[in-house]
Amino acid sequence: MKTIRWGILGAAKFARDHMAPAIHAAEGAELVALATSDPAKAAGFSAFCPSLRLHESYDALLADPGVDAVYIPLPNHLHVEWTLKAVAAGKHVLCEKPIALQATEIDRLIAARDASGLLVAEAFMILHHPQWHRAKEWLEAGEIGTLRHVDAAFSYNNEAEPGNIRNRTETGGGSLPDIGVYTFGSVRFVTEAEPEALQARIRRENGVEVFAQVWGTMVGAGRRFTYGSMTSMRLFNRQEVVFQGDRGMIRVSSAPFNANVHDLAEVELHRPGQRVVTDRFPTANQYKLQVEAFGRSLRDGLPYPCPLEFVRGTQAMIDRVHQVALDISL
Repeated sequence: MKTIRWGILGAAKFARDHMAPAIHAAEGAELVALATSDPAKAAGFSAFCPSLRLHESYDALLADPGVDAVYIPLPNHLHVEWTLKAVAAGKHVLCEKPIALQATEIDRLIAARDASGLLVAEAFMILHHPQWHRAKEWLEAGEIGTLRHVDAAFSYNNEAEPGNIRNRTETGGGSLPDIGVYTFGSVRFVTEAEPEALQARIRRENGVEVFAQVWGTMVGAGRRFTYGSMTSMRLFNRQEVVFQGDRGMIRVSSAPFNANVHDLAEVELHRPGQRVVTDRFPTANQYKLQVEAFGRSLRDGLPYPCPLEFVRGTQAMIDRVHQVALDISL
């Protein structure tokens, strides 16, 4: 398999603006099919990929023998269902995060992956961006001494969009499923630690969690440190993760999650004497890198950088927060 032929289930705006162009531009990938019954939505994809085959249903695309892999950008509550259907149809799958709404659901996906021999992965794109690998390299090299504390924050405000799927319980909405995967998953990746003890406070609107504050301790890879995070869909835009040691600090600030969309991607190493080293990544496209990593795994048998086992750990952390959280009103 030299070129991976991709199909997309649904004409989501995010797919049109980010993932479809990334597939179209990625080395060893070809965007060949889109499933949507809305010609107006399809037009945005055909504009840069005129040869795109259009299918009026998801099932029709899955039956297309000219599609090797599918990208699934559907609402959260449909991810498991259509991932399993795609695997049953013999397609490799890259599904938007969160790939499931409970960690136990990911066990079903792991079993389906293993039984089929297909590659099934969550589109956790940040792990493919070099800024996160640089942060991990600095931490492992001891550049900040002993890690003592990590802060993570991600917020935006979609209060004016009550119909947004993130603001609806029936579509798996909430700040934790949408952006908690970043404040949890990025820290787990860099530190290789898992939560030891957690506490949390959350605020809901119409049954949907719109704010979550989490704190506790994490342990792993010879490290034990305190952790605090905040996610919100009701606050001004903010993205930041800080790894604080006893001899320095690593700060991923400008755009740790929406690299070169929210702002320029950069990571800072702070050392004594107000010495700061800043590495910037103005051209790295994490979506394109993700597609290329997926292709290398299929063609060359290389381990996929973000396997479902890692994804399960992040979802288990989210599940745990819901178990211990206290509801608050502000």
